[in-house]
Amino acid sequence: MTFKPPSTRPPSSGSRQDFRTSAPHAKLPTSSATSRMVPNLLSRREMLLSSGMGLGALGINAVLADDIGSAGASVGPHFGGKAKRVIQFFLNGGPSHVDTFDPKPALQKYAGQPLGDTFTTERKTGAAFPSPFKFDRYGESGIEVSELFSKTAQHIDDIAVIRSMYAQVPNHEPSLMLMNCGDSVQARPSAGAWVLYGLGAENKNLPGFIAMCPGGLPIKDTENWQSAFLPGSFQGTHIDTQHTQLSRLIENIEHPQISTSDQKRQLELLAKWNRQHQSQRLDRRLESRIQSYELAFRMQTEASDAFDIANETQHTRDLYGDTVHGRQTLIARRLAERGVRYIQLWHGAGQPWDNHENIADNHRKLAGEIDQPIAALLGDLKSRGMLEDTLVVWGGEFGRTPTVELTGAGASKLGRDHNHYGFSVWMAGGGIKGGTVYGSTDEFGFKAEENPTSVHDLHATMLYALGLDHKQLTYRYSGRDFRLTDVHGNVIHDILA
Repeated sequence: MTFKPPSTRPPSSGSRQDFRTSAPHAKLPTSSATSRMVPNLLSRREMLLSSGMGLGALGINAVLADDIGSAGASVGPHFGGKAKRVIQFFLNGGPSHVDTFDPKPALQKYAGQPLGDTFTTERKTGAAFPSPFKFDRYGESGIEVSELFSKTAQHIDDIAVIRSMYAQVPNHEPSLMLMNCGDSVQARPSAGAWVLYGLGAENKNLPGFIAMCPGGLPIKDTENWQSAFLPGSFQGTHIDTQHTQLSRLIENIEHPQISTSDQKRQLELLAKWNRQHQSQRLDRRLESRIQSYELAFRMQTEASDAFDIANETQHTRDLYGDTVHGRQTLIARRLAERGVRYIQLWHGAGQPWDNHENIADNHRKLAGEIDQPIAALLGDLKSRGMLEDTLVVWGGEFGRTPTVELTGAGASKLGRDHNHYGFSVWMAGGGIKGGTVYGSTDEFGFKAEENPTSVHDLHATMLYALGLDHKQLTYRYSGRDFRLTDVHGNVIHDILA
């Protein structure tokens, strides 16, 4: 079928418009040839789009216009929150609460004795297993903390410990998704993506959400910092902090051959082409991709400075420690200073805290890697006046059992199994009432008993400290409004200053 161009003659009186050519018996050229002969001639697809389908296209374009144009825009705070940013320590694998921030002297009293049949654990466990670590009271608040975190404990008067957390299942994958994304089953935006969506980025030359994980990716990979159905510009940027050289720390941060001015010209041309491509399509992902290219270019100067800890004094570097976690924690402070909204510090790839055996040696080694950096960060932020508007969060995906894990033959492994019924998380800084303990587990530390606190409650409280109402921070997708806390969550006002 070929499209016949209309005649230039006016229609005769009382007749229809004549759409035949002036030479009705002449052979018409093909559509491509016609297009070359008549430059303004519409193709069949364009004709349909501009006629019947055009009305629908105009309608959908109006609906998507704000979404496409604001792929990196935020909704803004709902009220005046005290915190402006988040630094989150994620102890991957599930640290034992009864060996860190939830002392249980009853385990010593009943050491080696069975604790009854009410303890349902994922694997076979045996008798009460007292903590091999000593607990002491710290600060004016007198909160008890394990010797594993004795340096962090020096700042306990700035910390609120939640000892009554609970999750949904005793498995790493769903619990990681629940803690990071608010849902253990469905693909949902991560907490960092929601915060960036809510508050936006302060620094346009750096990603607003950075996840630092040395040694590769954790279990569930990038899903832990995904944006899911939120615009792609809110997704976390992964940095492998096992590297110290900037070119390896941030891939492709520098072009080996092309100058910055030439790159800028290339980017401007690419942006022009991208905009032309985007103008003919209704896909909000294109805007996110365009922003990613532009951000990558702007990062070349800003990131080089932010990640270069050589600019810090020797005293400061010694304070954090010349280790992988010391360096990445110092980088976190530098990123926070430069307006990065959400900074996640992973303690290793895999599940290093998943100590099913020999917990005494393994937990001591792991805590030794991060206790000093955490303490350094809290002190450094406070001395710079940044702790009051920086929310610091510490925890893993669940806790561990108060009973010892057993082998198939029934022998003790001197470790602990997964425990989602009760565990601890702490927060400090922006909007948090320091020197506070909220909730408790039972006398053995197995299950949240007083003020049970869900992960949704934790997320609601984090958002509140940032000036965001978790019930109002929603995003319409697939016909319904979604939020980080789904249909759950209550703000824990008792730990807010």
